[in-house]
Amino acid sequence: MSKRSDNVTKGIEKAPMRSLFYAMGYTKEELERPLIGVVSAHSEIVPGHINLDKITEAVKAGVRMAGGTPIMVPAIGVCDGIAMGHIGMKYSLASRELIADSVETMAMAHQFDGLVLVPNCDKIVPGMVMGAVRLNIPTVVCSGGPMMSGLVDGVETSLSKMFEAVGARKADMIDDAGLEEFEQNTCPGCGSCSGMYTANSMNCLCEAIGIALPGNGTIPAVHSGRIMLAKHAGMAIMGLIEKDIKARDIINEKSIRNALACDMALGCSSNSVLHLLAIAHEAGVELNLELFNEMSAKTPNLCHLAPAGGTHMHDLNIAGGVQAVIAELNKKGLIDTSLMTANGRTVGENIEGKYIKDDNAIKSVDAPYSETGGLAIMWGNIAQEGCVVKRSAVAPEMLTHAGPARVFDCEEDAIDAIYKGKIVDGDVVVIRYEGPKGGPGMREMLNPTSALAGMQLDKTVALITDGRFSGASRGASIGHVCPEAASDGNIGLIQEGDIIEIDIPGAKINAKVSDEEFDERRKTYVPREPNVKSGWLYRYSKMVAPSSKGAVMGDLT
Repeated sequence: MSKRSDNVTKGIEKAPMRSLFYAMGYTKEELERPLIGVVSAHSEIVPGHINLDKITEAVKAGVRMAGGTPIMVPAIGVCDGIAMGHIGMKYSLASRELIADSVETMAMAHQFDGLVLVPNCDKIVPGMVMGAVRLNIPTVVCSGGPMMSGLVDGVETSLSKMFEAVGARKADMIDDAGLEEFEQNTCPGCGSCSGMYTANSMNCLCEAIGIALPGNGTIPAVHSGRIMLAKHAGMAIMGLIEKDIKARDIINEKSIRNALACDMALGCSSNSVLHLLAIAHEAGVELNLELFNEMSAKTPNLCHLAPAGGTHMHDLNIAGGVQAVIAELNKKGLIDTSLMTANGRTVGENIEGKYIKDDNAIKSVDAPYSETGGLAIMWGNIAQEGCVVKRSAVAPEMLTHAGPARVFDCEEDAIDAIYKGKIVDGDVVVIRYEGPKGGPGMREMLNPTSALAGMQLDKTVALITDGRFSGASRGASIGHVCPEAASDGNIGLIQEGDIIEIDIPGAKINAKVSDEEFDERRKTYVPREPNVKSGWLYRYSKMVAPSSKGAVMGDLT
């Protein structure tokens, strides 16, 4: 049977290519086997990636055990925590497109027969998956695993609490020594930060959609089981090649619905909306925001991991992990168990014998946190194309809210006002010109949400933005407002003091401003140009699609 890699290893004409392989020490025997690209995001700047060299080596061992030749190639990755709150965050979402393009480039240029993707953090996971689905070759995802939670004053903690501690310090609720205690003890080692933030959300959803092996989302980075999983991932890719099971055979309309159900049950990051839209686009699957609400309406929320609650990823793992959640959802007929997954087994085969082992981390479908899912999409006169909120992390008293708009044209101005005590109970903070085009880059804004939480205003103040909020954000943090201000959206026409009405259960968000008044304001409105005028971000701002389309690059036709 012919292989893709024959294009660089077989025949008289390929002698020059073979000579280059030999220059790297590959043997004739290795070149006769399937060539497996092991795409590693290992670096020394991301806690979730610092251990990926060991994961990559374990994947390569698994590939060799199953008769393949592993070839490591690199991928970039931004640490969102380190990039937060400054110009660096403009590059985070944009980097997803670079990662997808680089996976496509390396796999096509060198004709790999299959891919094992080794990411871990926020944009790296979806970026790699987007590239693989675009190529449609056999693919397995093997992440680096979640970080263990920290311990501060005897209480488990995670990165969201670290950011909130800054707000507490600004409000003099803790002193310098208290802040230092959080700094030293919140992040105890390698792995993707320990709550149900974006990285862990996407690693869990890769498992739910079937492109990753069971355990991918929850086995801690420091556990030996993570190394075993990596070896099994290396072996699994060889099984997919033998059976000719490609990425789009696994990621399709039905498996995306499975992922949406898990998204709602787990209470995943609001960023999962952007990434699932983008992955679906690459897979040629029609996915719109209405489907998110349709799935939310019938899917119970079973998990309240940080920032929504006090449990963390290792708790979810001990409780049975993603497979236990899938098994529970299957009791309500919310899962298609016939679908193929990366280990060559069906969803139904994978969940045989799986059950909830600790109801502190996973509730049953008969006694969920809520009868509806963890995410909600809203529409209204300031979000005609939708906006997103992590409903499971909103206090009950903030599910409906009305208050005066406090308007800011960038994150920095909003943060300054919050820290100076200018935001009070009842306010609705509006942060605009932070969308995909206007930012550019759709910055993730954990600082303002954490400042409010740390100052104990998260149950009285709402935030609305055309940018994004972190998976670590909690409270009435409403992001992805579309159309964005830079695209002439009504969020750009909101004025200080306008009353904003939020109805999360009713899926509505509106300013008490008439259409006639908006039309009048638009006559003198000139959208602000992006403040980046050169380089990659400038090109991105000219080519990026709206957040309602996943903020993907290029032509959507």
